[in-house]
Amino acid sequence: MSDSTLLSKVKTVLADVFQVPEEDLSDDLVFGDLPQWDSMGHMDVMLSLEQNFGVEINAETIGSLTSLATICAYLEQNGNA
Repeated sequence: MSDSTLLSKVKTVLADVFQVPEEDLSDDLVFGDLPQWDSMGHMDVMLSLEQNFGVEINAETIGSLTSLATICAYLEQNGNA
């Protein structure tokens, strides 16, 4: 999967979780940029990523996936995207 396709897929997941239009999500989005992306929202994102990309995100990794870029990099290495 190309980087732009993966980025688009992750944005779709985040837009769904946070209930915002996909176009409101910048490519440099980070934890806290949206009011919905708080600690509870972060857990919702992690669960949705696991379901949508067929990955298991362990507790040590959850805390490091705090930006769109780090999520995409993780999925590129570990996902079934």
